[in-house]
Formats: sequence, structure tokens, C-alpha cells
Amino acid sequence: MNLKKKKKLVARVLKVGKRRIILNSSMKDEIKEAITRQDIKDLKQAGVIRIKEKKGRKKKDKRKTKKREGKKKKKIKRGKQEYVKLTRKLRTYVKNLRDKEKIGKEDYRKFRKKIRARVFRDLAHLKEAVKEKLK
Repeated sequence: MNLKKKKKLVARVLKVGKRRIILNSSMKDEIKEAITRQDIKDLKQAGVIRIKEKKGRKKKDKRKTKKREGKKKKKIKRGKQEYVKLTRKLRTYVKNLRDKEKIGKEDYRKFRKKIRARVFRDLAHLKEAVKEKLK
């Protein structure tokens, strides 16, 4: 007898995979007669239908991982954040000046080095230096 349809029904009713269901081969007639959900639940309680345990690692046996260099997250200090914001702002300004050909390559390089050395406090300070250079 082919009991594929019954296995499918049992899987749906008990909410398990078809591979986990074991049907008792000596009680095939009773299994074949089971039509309703309640019939299947009764057969499970009677022991005609058994369900295999899940394979694989249990949740309680969670593997402990060490924190290595790539996993460590540190807060970026405020000073560095300010430096990065200011540097990006100044570099884009100088780059735009170079693209518009208001300053040459040598001047662009000099300004970049001064920006890196934190010579300029803010954008206004850089603009003053650029005005002086252009005169």
C-alpha cells in the first residue's frame, strides 16, 4: 500500500517534515482509514505514528566564539570625527578649485599637505589662505 498522501496529511496536521514521520507498518489499515485531523492525532497518541527527533546542533549547545580583531568595535573618539569631517570638507573645496583651474597642481598639493597637518581651523580660514595665494 502507498501511504504518501497520508504522510503528507500527517505532516500538515502535526507541522513536521514528511521525512521525520514514521508509520507503523503493521497498522496500515488503521492509517488508511484515518481521514480527519482528529483521527491522525489519535493515531499519534496511540503510537501508530511516530516522529523522529530533529537532527543537528541543539540551541542550548551554542558554540562560543572568541572575539578577534575583526569583531572588536570601538567608539570613534569625538576629536577624530571632527578631524574627518573637517578634512573631507576642506579637501573637496580644494579639489573643486583645482578642477575649475583656479589653482595649479603645485598649489593643490601644498594645500593638501597643510590640510593634513591641520593648519586650517575651518573652511573660512582655508578660503583666506587661498585668497592670499591668488593675489
